[in-house]
Amino acid sequence: MTNVVAGHGFEECLIADLTGVAEQVIVGLNWTLVLGPNGAGMAQTPARGTAGCRSLPRAGTYSGQTLAALAALWNSDNVFERAVAVAAVNAHWNRFDIEGDGANGLDLIENHGVRTIVIGRFPGLADRLPGIAVVEREPRPGEYPESALPMLLAEAKYVAITASAIVNGSMAGILALCKSAFVLVLGPSTPLSPRLFDHGVDALSGFIARDVDKLARAVSEGAAVAALRPYGRYATIVRTQLA
Repeated sequence: MTNVVAGHGFEECLIADLTGVAEQVIVGLNWTLVLGPNGAGMAQTPARGTAGCRSLPRAGTYSGQTLAALAALWNSDNVFERAVAVAAVNAHWNRFDIEGDGANGLDLIENHGVRTIVIGRFPGLADRLPGIAVVEREPRPGEYPESALPMLLAEAKYVAITASAIVNGSMAGILALCKSAFVLVLGPSTPLSPRLFDHGVDALSGFIARDVDKLARAVSEGAAVAALRPYGRYATIVRTQLA
């Protein structure tokens, strides 16, 4: 892991130089999708009841805007607009032709016991990797609250972070707490941007669309992750591969 590059913010590095126009924007029950000219971007739709959940103020106008204009909604007070912004960023970076390891990011997590920190609940992962520390905003028995992150991350060897932390605004703060651990960001909301390697990330595992029509239909009908998989592929890029 490397230190964060001074003067180049996490958000700014992703938004800079975006090109293209959003051909379609869908805010589904579970996922938000932006289709661009060269890729399709996903972001987890915030749950109803989350602070800032209000109707989108300009519904019907988001499709047809540039990806850069949508990405500028990153700091909107409306959390649905923030999800649209992240999906627009991913529509730029997660190109249809991007190359990368096709492994599921969950299969890359190394088990170092409590020194492996997984931020976000992934079904069945704690059973597959016994002894790891799982951190959640609303922890279940055996999980840690977010307040434990400074203590856990100070001693961590491997940190896996759900990309939903980008949508909820907590990613930059989490990365700042990672000292010497290997850091993996994973999930459909992950931007496959090598620029994040300058911000403390070592590997990125995201989703590349294959069949955008069927993917868009699934998102509009409330698809969860399992229902998205037939319409895309996993892709993982690692810092050392680009060195």
